[in-house]
Amino acid sequence: MKNEIADLIARFLPLSGVEREIIASSIPIKSFEKGSILLREGQISRESYFNIEGIVRKYYVIDGEERTTEFYLEEEAISSLQSYNLKIPANHYLECVEDCRLAVLTYEMEQELFKKVDGFESLCRVSIEEELGAQQEKLARFMTSTPEERYLNLMKHQPALLQRVPQYYLASYLGVKPESLSRIRKRLSQKN
Repeated sequence: MKNEIADLIARFLPLSGVEREIIASSIPIKSFEKGSILLREGQISRESYFNIEGIVRKYYVIDGEERTTEFYLEEEAISSLQSYNLKIPANHYLECVEDCRLAVLTYEMEQELFKKVDGFESLCRVSIEEELGAQQEKLARFMTSTPEERYLNLMKHQPALLQRVPQYYLASYLGVKPESLSRIRKRLSQKN
């Protein structure tokens, strides 16, 4: 049987037939409905995910208001690293914005795969290092740009979000109120 996660890993890491079967049997792909909460604030994260289809958002609740800090699209890893690795309560939520198909990995399965699949641990380490670098750049861009520049950056680098995510989530992600995002969009449309 074809396994999407084994096929994906094989793009970056040569796998034997046995290793492909180990991955296929160790990392199930599950469906989650729109609105499903994968992780709640205060819970300890027992799973990490890899997005096959759909969008997941990460958000915090601050003074009763949701603040979106990340969207995870197809072919992106999703985890609450501190909670997952240190076994401490998460301080945020992970929610499916659309119906999603996610590869699901527990910490225990991950440790077994490190032992059974040559190069899997290195692949994960390199992936995390690349993601850390990308997050550092993203934070620096956010901190040094105006809301309009953030919106233009979103249009350039993640245009799918503009069509697939509700405006109030996008506004939160850009650090503005929905009314401000409407004004930004109107101003930009008038320039064109």
